Amino acid sequence: MDKKEIKERENKLLELTGIFCSQKLDDDYFQLCEKLIKKMGRKREVPFKRGKLEIWVAAVIYTIGSINFLFDKSFEPYMTAQQISDYFGTKNSTVSNKARQIREMFDLTMFDNEFATEHMNETNPFNDLVMVDGLIVPLSSIPENLQELVRKERAEGRDIEFTTEKE
Repeated sequence: MDKKEIKERENKLLELTGIFCSQKLDDDYFQLCEKLIKKMGRKREVPFKRGKLEIWVAAVIYTIGSINFLFDKSFEPYMTAQQISDYFGTKNSTVSNKARQIREMFDLTMFDNEFATEHMNETNPFNDLVMVDGLIVPLSSIPENLQELVRKERAEGRDIEFTTEKE
């Protein structure tokens, strides 16, 4: 498969994701799915160059949803994994396996800075913690100028760890 065909598949994935997210989720989810699809498209071995597009699009949405608590009734938006599979006419087990492959491919976890929704980034319980000399401490326990540095770095998608000087 040449680059043009891969780009066509990527565009079709983006189109299907956009339709689904506009109907069932929100723009935040679409932006994250789009980012993930484009990241997959930059891989040396593009994962979605083979297989049914419906499975890939469902797996991308499932992946983003699973790390952002989409399947938890106490969160908004809420949707079941089965609803995603039903929408695309795919088997839930196939989608879930493909989503696991995507999570492993990019080492995605809950509270992932790059693929967390805006709400998850704002409510992340780890926001108030920082690593100092290998210990996790409350952000409020370090000097204010360093607290500001941590917030600035995190806003730019980077994390920071401090080491105190040894005499």
